[in-house]
Amino acid sequence: MASLLPWLGALLGAGAAWWFWRRSVAGQRALQASRRELSEIQHSRTLQLAEQETKQQAVFNSMVEGLLILDEDGRVQFANPTLGQLFHLPRDVRGLTLIEALRLHELQEVARRAMTEGRVTGFELHLPGENGRVVQVNAASVRDPEKAHAGTILVFHDLTRIKQLESVRKEFVANVSHELRTPLSLIKGYVETLLDGAKNDPAVATRFLQTIEKHADRLSFLIEDLLTISQLESGSVALNLQPVDLREQVQQVAGELESRAAERGVRLENEVPEGLQVSADADRLQQVLFNLADNAIKYGRQGGQVRLGGRRLEGGLIEGWVADDGPGIPVEAIDRVFERFYRVDRARSREQGGTGLGLSIVKHIIQSHGGEVRTDSAPGKGATFFYTLPAVSAKIGPL
Repeated sequence: MASLLPWLGALLGAGAAWWFWRRSVAGQRALQASRRELSEIQHSRTLQLAEQETKQQAVFNSMVEGLLILDEDGRVQFANPTLGQLFHLPRDVRGLTLIEALRLHELQEVARRAMTEGRVTGFELHLPGENGRVVQVNAASVRDPEKAHAGTILVFHDLTRIKQLESVRKEFVANVSHELRTPLSLIKGYVETLLDGAKNDPAVATRFLQTIEKHADRLSFLIEDLLTISQLESGSVALNLQPVDLREQVQQVAGELESRAAERGVRLENEVPEGLQVSADADRLQQVLFNLADNAIKYGRQGGQVRLGGRRLEGGLIEGWVADDGPGIPVEAIDRVFERFYRVDRARSREQGGTGLGLSIVKHIIQSHGGEVRTDSAPGKGATFFYTLPAVSAKIGPL
């Protein structure tokens, strides 16, 4: 028995060693498995963060607003491409202060207010040297869990187009008010004079009533033109595109304006070649030709001539023109003649009549056909108005 004890001890010792070895191996394997699992979790987390950052970057880059993020020290941490375009930034501005990046002390004040007040909204900034460019700045302070300042976010909205449209609207309302007030005041004055006794003189009453009728017609024409240009600008006008012979259209307009041209001794010349066909709405084309030819008669040289021509251009376009031999248009006015209510010579325009909307209507009709308008003129050498229309193609029908 005694002799078996050493063997038994050795066996037990070997078993214990084997058991501890197994535990050690199992422990190492468990540790390695834990490390692998931790590594996979970290890798997965890294991928998730990278994906989240990529999505966030895509959102920031696709924003139509400019975005600027400052860190707690007031240095640029992020600026999206829209901000770079808005301020014409030539380089990466990360790490720079707000003054170094954008060089505008007003923005530094906005950021300071956001840090102390928490939020600044609706601050309008006029950019220097930007031809009236205006941006609205909204800023907010970013706080950490302990409510300490951790950075500032500034968002920039480009208000330039809105401001321009607001200016156009105000000018339009002022012009319409003026154009309506003038004939209304004259009508009211003549009516009051008639009521005060002028109606008892048949000759005076007739003359006054004719004047009232003239200004009432002027109001009617103005309202019709306002409705027309409103429809054209809103895109609610449906064009009936058909093959139209340009020479025939010009001849019809010349016939309608023959008596008006004769009053000023103006000769109308149809120089459009035979067989020149355009894809157009015939009624709208008549408006274009009538307005251009009527203007040429009014403002051209008395006893002169008005030429209406056309030619085929490359690219499937037809170019037409209406030219007079009058005093021409001043250089500074050429780019504005197609604006609503713009008149080169207001006194002469009122004497000749008209609403001041004719050329604007011409522009919108031609543009709705996919064409363009322009004018070429020099003082003392007359004026020529050009327009383009698509030539007749294989498929033409109502639009």
